[in-house]
Amino acid sequence: MTEVLKIEHLHKTFEAGTLNENHVLKGINLNVEKDDFISIIGGNGAGKSTFLNSVAGSFPIDYGRIILENKDITELPANKRAKYISRVFQDTKMGTASRLTIEENLSVAMRRGQKRGLSRGIKEKDRIFFKNELKKLQLGLEDRLKMEVGLLSGGQRQALTLLMATLVTPKLLLLDEHTAALDPKTSQMVTELTDQLVLEKKIPTLMITHNMQHAIDQGNRLIMLHDGNIV
Repeated sequence: MTEVLKIEHLHKTFEAGTLNENHVLKGINLNVEKDDFISIIGGNGAGKSTFLNSVAGSFPIDYGRIILENKDITELPANKRAKYISRVFQDTKMGTASRLTIEENLSVAMRRGQKRGLSRGIKEKDRIFFKNELKKLQLGLEDRLKMEVGLLSGGQRQALTLLMATLVTPKLLLLDEHTAALDPKTSQMVTELTDQLVLEKKIPTLMITHNMQHAIDQGNRLIMLHDGNIV
């Protein structure tokens, strides 16, 4: 097994030194292997989203180290980590740009982590590639490349977000209750798509979920957070 992510003694406190001080993460340690799909469960306030935000770089941590493929990324901001780490949120609107078309969103995703140039934005070979990738969703979006993403349903949008997150294979995928806002049928569709893409591209994954069945079925490892630590 190959270790992809190593988290050592992770601490995070909000509003330190005030009456509202909240020590959310209390020394989390976790090793993630190349083939891991880790389901993360726990009650409200257990620290699940704070943990994922810490890995993604959404805010600085107070103490600890985050090592990704032997590279210390503890001090890297979120925009720098985005080159290596992809994320899908619970809110179906967060992973896409509403006023851009499907092909424009995919073009942005394909160039994640690259330097911006002055070349023509979307080439014909890109469109062919996008169509082939969109066919995997089985939603007919391959025939609607020019449609604005804001016109899609929540399920279509989340499926597109998931495709965008894995279009360039990341070193790590973070799923933050990414099916929680969907109806049961759409949730099942996105869950199956998640399994398909993660397996096909062999992406190490951390997934927060409140659905115990999904946690058991999808993850090869299941961890429970309670009061800021893994129990």
